[in-house]
Formats: sequence, structure tokens, C-alpha cells
Amino acid sequence: MLTGKQKSHLRSLAHHLNPIFQVGKEGKNENLIRHIEEAIETRELIKISVLNNSIEDPKEVGEWVAEASGSELVQVIGKTIVLYKESKDHKTIELP
Repeated sequence: MLTGKQKSHLRSLAHHLNPIFQVGKEGKNENLIRHIEEAIETRELIKISVLNNSIEDPKEVGEWVAEASGSELVQVIGKTIVLYKESKDHKTIELP
């Protein structure tokens, strides 16, 4: 569980990142989770965007993806989701 100070630090790091995954009209699926797990292991901090044609609520998608991938939901702002998970092999982010 992340503290408020840690979430604030991660939000500032994520500000300059571009989303690397998109949730579209097909919504949530296991294939998406598999790709997110692989990406978050190497990057630790990722952004996901929920497209306008998606019928899914971004907050629900964020909670579902975080739980399914074993990561922490840092922020959902608009249609953008920020996730964090400490990497076992590629640790680069030091939390306060």
C-alpha cells in the first residue's frame, strides 16, 4: 500500500510519460493484463488510456487492472490510469 507522499512522488514521475496501452471498445480482458504485467516489470511505472469508444468507466478499469496485475493504482485522472509495481530485476524508482 502506497502512502500519500509516495503517490505524489509517483504522479510527478508519471507526468511526462505517454500511455503505452489503450483500453478500447473490447474493454477489459486477460490479454491486456498479460501485456501490462510484462511491461510493468521492466518499467515499474506505466500509463494506460481509456479510449472514448470504450463503454468502461476508467476508475473501474484502473481498479480491475491493478488488482489483476498485482500492481498499485496511483491515479486515475480523466481517462488516464497510472500504475506502479516495484520491479524485481529492473528497480529504478526509489520511493520516499
